[in-house]
Amino acid sequence: MSTRFAHIFTAHPATVGESYLGHMAFAAWFASRLLLAGGAALVHAFLPFLFETTASRIVRELHQRIDRRK
Repeated sequence: MSTRFAHIFTAHPATVGESYLGHMAFAAWFASRLLLAGGAALVHAFLPFLFETTASRIVRELHQRIDRRK
């Protein structure tokens, strides 16, 4: 793989002190948590007695996790 081509995959992860694979793992975990929060919010939209605080709790946790990475 050429250096220039490799750079497009490694430049951003390096800005947060991660390797490409480490960043990919974090991003995939983050996406799974967002999907979980979205699912809870969707269920809550139709059944408001379920998942009353789940989506907001997950979003707060994700925000804290991102803030610690800066």
